Amino acid sequence: MSTPLTGPTGRRGPNSSGPRVVALGGGHGLAASLRALRRVTDDVTAVVAVSDDGGSSGRLRDEFDVVPPGDLRMALAALCGDDTWGRTWSRVVQHRFAGDGQLAGHSLGNLLITALWEETGDIVTGLDWVGALLGAHGRVLPVATVPLEVVADVAGLHPEDPSVLERVVGQVSVATTRGEVVRLRLEPRDAPACPEAVEAIGLADAVLLGPGSWFTSVLAPLQVRGIGQAVSEAPGRVVVILNLEAQAGETDGFSPQRHLEVLSRQMPSLRVDTVLADPEHVADVEALATAARALGARLALAPVAARDGSARHDVDLLASALGGVLRP
Repeated sequence: MSTPLTGPTGRRGPNSSGPRVVALGGGHGLAASLRALRRVTDDVTAVVAVSDDGGSSGRLRDEFDVVPPGDLRMALAALCGDDTWGRTWSRVVQHRFAGDGQLAGHSLGNLLITALWEETGDIVTGLDWVGALLGAHGRVLPVATVPLEVVADVAGLHPEDPSVLERVVGQVSVATTRGEVVRLRLEPRDAPACPEAVEAIGLADAVLLGPGSWFTSVLAPLQVRGIGQAVSEAPGRVVVILNLEAQAGETDGFSPQRHLEVLSRQMPSLRVDTVLADPEHVADVEALATAARALGARLALAPVAARDGSARHDVDLLASALGGVLRP
């Protein structure tokens, strides 16, 4: 391995303004939150899931025994600026090789991150270097420093006896299960949380959970030893951003309030301050408000859905809503 490099610190600069915000999760949901947060504050830290076992991330994870870089790459791309440099690098790191050769299916950003991990000898330093190269408006940290495996006990997979629980292993398998996830955990169970992530949560003015795949992107990172406790004990506000619709597979048939009930069941010690939802995607506002109050939260309704009718959050609308929620 090359001589380890000392990279950028990624710490708050003297001219930083706006609240300190940590966004926890992974995938497209976290990326949407980060793009919106860049319009609200210049002090953003993404704490990212490291349990992906599919595609390019899964291949690099298996071959190099590293945490899967895909969700980390997406978070870095989301934090790129809106100038020519930022837009260009955001596209470049997301570039995926075509064809049928050895590079086919790999994302350039995944390869770059993995290379810098080898060069620096450290996960966080490597990510800080990538962030500096991209001019990222924020810091990206892994939720843990070793690859994680999502494990779920799932009911409803046996027609003859729906109460039978079956162990389903792997993020892709859990995300696409057709049963009901009853319990969720991560292996190894004693996996160390990223110390910088725990520190960021403890210093944050606000911690955001969601949107995203509810079990594998939102709830799974909270199962890391030290992370769930840090969020539960966070001195800042905890904000939950609800999905716009249920996800085929792991949350089939879930109402918005059901998402909160599952969160409470999985994290009984969690205190939430605000639940943010789009009113056009809530069938029973009172039931959702009741579920929010059970978590200690107030319900904030604001239009955040994309105008094209898809189940995506509009970045500008989400930024406007978060600006109101995070205002002191």
